[in-house]
Amino acid sequence: MNDVAALGFGMHPWGKFPEKRLNDICRVAVESALGDAGIAWKEVEAVCAASSRFSGGKGWGLNGNDVVEDMGSTGVPVYNMSAGCAAGSNAFNVGYTMIKSGIHDVVLVVGGEKMPKGFIQTSGLEDETDPEYLRQRCVGLPGPGFWAMLTRARMEEYGTTEEDLAAVAVKAHQVGTHNENARFRQLFSLEDVLNSNMVSHPLRLYEICPVSDGAAAVVLCSAEFARKKTTQPIWAASTAVATARFDDGLPRGLACVPGEGRPHHSEARISVAKALEAADLGPKDLDFVELQDNTVYYELAFPEEWGMCKPGESERLLHAGETLPTGRMPINPSGGFLCFGEATTAQGLFQICEVGWQLRGECGPRQVPNARVGMAQSIGLGGNGTAAILKR
Repeated sequence: MNDVAALGFGMHPWGKFPEKRLNDICRVAVESALGDAGIAWKEVEAVCAASSRFSGGKGWGLNGNDVVEDMGSTGVPVYNMSAGCAAGSNAFNVGYTMIKSGIHDVVLVVGGEKMPKGFIQTSGLEDETDPEYLRQRCVGLPGPGFWAMLTRARMEEYGTTEEDLAAVAVKAHQVGTHNENARFRQLFSLEDVLNSNMVSHPLRLYEICPVSDGAAAVVLCSAEFARKKTTQPIWAASTAVATARFDDGLPRGLACVPGEGRPHHSEARISVAKALEAADLGPKDLDFVELQDNTVYYELAFPEEWGMCKPGESERLLHAGETLPTGRMPINPSGGFLCFGEATTAQGLFQICEVGWQLRGECGPRQVPNARVGMAQSIGLGGNGTAAILKR
């Protein structure tokens, strides 16, 4: 089995770009990743794409085919992945597997999205057999309502306060202001966050990620190929994919089956555990993590669920500055979803790009000192969970 190197990283900044087609923003990310890797388009042997769901091109989730036609139809195989917000890292997993198994030497992984306004919908169809449609239409539970339920449960169990929640957003923007690819780079005070509009109690506007347009790409290759291009490659140590268990206690569709302990995202727990095991690491061996913070709740809950700290300890670590890039448990040195906004299928890849740049020491004021191992984690509609660990 081959070692897998992450040779090139590229990104189109997140924002809203009504004047640009999806192909336009994907091309920026792809060309940037190819240039970073020092390779030409014709050297790419396969494309793994996070399928575009909301916009552009042919539709049908054929974003990879759109990218290939835009860059040049060279006959390469294209693999289009669909896993909601986990699609980018899901595509990374497939590209990794192709290199690891020796099927290909050079694979491009790419994801891009242009998002419509408002709450993210599911199929967009009034399908009475679709549990996700029924959840939003009948139960009235779009994303912010679901996150609010989780947050309220944490407040009851651990005494989390509204000031604690706001402090997560303040910290995110404190580091995100230094990220040229982030959409929201302004600094917030605690009062700014607490005075922002209430969306779904106790979550306020600045505590929930918006929707954005964006694209990211990664070039993966074999160790032999990487050593022809660089003497200090970034290695993909492991990647894992999982789906949710039926008994994790979260309301999925219209069902909620109680499990042991408090409810948690089992797809995240399982994928993170598998990635750590495959990399022969423990949760405290990670120098930093890019986790999916659709809302401030996740930055508090996920590290505890994965064993990075003790249950109920996240608030103390946050206020002590330990989750900043200079702390002992850095979380989202990119600024996270709160500063980027959500361009669904590209999210997992922007996280992986950030991990790669951090490991190279290229992140300036938001750099995690002496970073050697980092993890990117994402979850998506349908109970999809992914995790990828990179090291130098």
